[in-house]
Amino acid sequence: MTNQGANYTSALSAHLAVAYDSETVAALVERIVPLVEGARATNGNRAAGWLDERDVMLITYGDSIRTEGEAPLATLRRFLAAHGGEIITNVHILPFYPWTSDDGFSVKDYRAIDPVLGDWDDVSALAEDVGIMFDGVINHISAESAWFRAFLAGDPTYADYFTVMDPATDLSQVTRPRALPVLTPFETADGVKSVWTTFSADQIDLNYANPDVLIEILDLLIFYAQKGARFIRLDAIGFLWKEVGTTCMHLPQTHAVIKAMRVVLDAAVPGTLIVTETNVPHRDNISYFGDGSDEAQLVYQFPLPPLTLHAFLTGDASRLTGWARSLEPTTPSTTFFNFLASHDGIGVRPAEGILSPEEVAAMADAVVARGGRVSMRSLPGGGEAPYELNITYLDAISAPGEDDDTRLAKFMAAQTILLSVVGIPGIYVHSLLGSHNDLEGLARTGRARSINREKLDLAGLEAALADPANLRNRVLSAFRERLTLRAARPAFAPNAAQRVLSLDDRVFSLMRETGGDRVWVAVNVTAGPVALSVPTADLGFAPGRSVSLLGGTAPIIGAETTELTLAPYEAAWITQ
Repeated sequence: MTNQGANYTSALSAHLAVAYDSETVAALVERIVPLVEGARATNGNRAAGWLDERDVMLITYGDSIRTEGEAPLATLRRFLAAHGGEIITNVHILPFYPWTSDDGFSVKDYRAIDPVLGDWDDVSALAEDVGIMFDGVINHISAESAWFRAFLAGDPTYADYFTVMDPATDLSQVTRPRALPVLTPFETADGVKSVWTTFSADQIDLNYANPDVLIEILDLLIFYAQKGARFIRLDAIGFLWKEVGTTCMHLPQTHAVIKAMRVVLDAAVPGTLIVTETNVPHRDNISYFGDGSDEAQLVYQFPLPPLTLHAFLTGDASRLTGWARSLEPTTPSTTFFNFLASHDGIGVRPAEGILSPEEVAAMADAVVARGGRVSMRSLPGGGEAPYELNITYLDAISAPGEDDDTRLAKFMAAQTILLSVVGIPGIYVHSLLGSHNDLEGLARTGRARSINREKLDLAGLEAALADPANLRNRVLSAFRERLTLRAARPAFAPNAAQRVLSLDDRVFSLMRETGGDRVWVAVNVTAGPVALSVPTADLGFAPGRSVSLLGGTAPIIGAETTELTLAPYEAAWITQ
């Protein structure tokens, strides 16, 4: 369903009816139609089209790379022009709005650019070169935002923009991402009020039960699309709707609101793609695809980072293989947003039910031994468990004392898995550039996530990238090789068929294919060589020669079986 015609109103009404009464729905639709039609008249039918094998997303803060005297967004554009070339087609700029805490995720003004980073002209210039993903940090807003300050002052317009609760209310069932109270007391013009704050006292949840809030946010999303957003990431969206007596996670009203957002964007600015960010177990995560045509086009693939790390730490890819085999095919208009590292840590909750608590604890111990930190979450009934592992992916996967050759082989083998699985890959800037833990940043802020959020000086970075022996140079060069090869293979299109092969617990392997293009992926997750003997029928290749795209020996495709020996931590892409 594209919802590009007049019929979008009926779909909109149907979705909104899940969250609001009939009178409110009718009034909402009447208010939404002018927003949509105004956008259509302003921008025409922009259509960026669906995704293909060339699409890759760089994940970065607006100021991850800085140089004195230049707006960081301009520096980012210049750096990408010099080093991204054709390999980086899209960029997720983490929140670039004015903010007060959480490294940008407590937004003061949704419609402004943080002047420290640049201005809207810098965003527009970058959008000329690449597709941009904007952050929709719309579950909550800064306590210093104009909206919340008006609420505190008693402005009736904003009286219901936030969720006020009696502090005696039983909220024990509410899912808590952090070990903090659900409610925070604030002094207002009408006395002390306890306000819902899922993440922190500086991040005030918006009240979507108020139709005015929904209108504000729909208008905002249209604004983002018109400002050049090809993708809009809905941050922490699973927490959106509040209902006392429930977990307040993944409620039907939350899904209904996202579906309404999809209808509005499809109608107002076609080609805008919604990406939901929900760091939760897989079944809940993929529920945001809706029926495959009516909700998010992309969902984050959260189990991939911990399961890939587990495979390399243990030398056993069986958990990763079993999970990958269980994935249902996506629809032609949906796919996964894959990543191994991001501005946050490596979340372990998505591995629940796949890895045992003991296996998660062992991963956490390994991360600590590699200089990382472990963030904990509170358990119902008391106690704590690991929530995320805070460390760069390069250091997470590298044993203390390993040489750079081994580090590079292991790291790029893991990244090859990222680049091979169904969906589009997201590469964090500190993975692309081979960064180590920022222990100075950790010590300076005292926040575990700072370990993977270093700000890089452009001059120092360029010097490292100019040195062929420097690990940063070697990592970026390896990414360039793989991404260039990947972009030329339709088999790596986000919706190309995927068959996971169970060949050996020491190897993660799959087939990607579409039309006449077929690529066999095989990744050795161990420090020793692995010899494979694979029934040729499982590969779908014709007997004869093959091509090894990543170097190494290309196997002869036998009539009955095909033999392939993988060196330690070798990743292979085999095709004919």
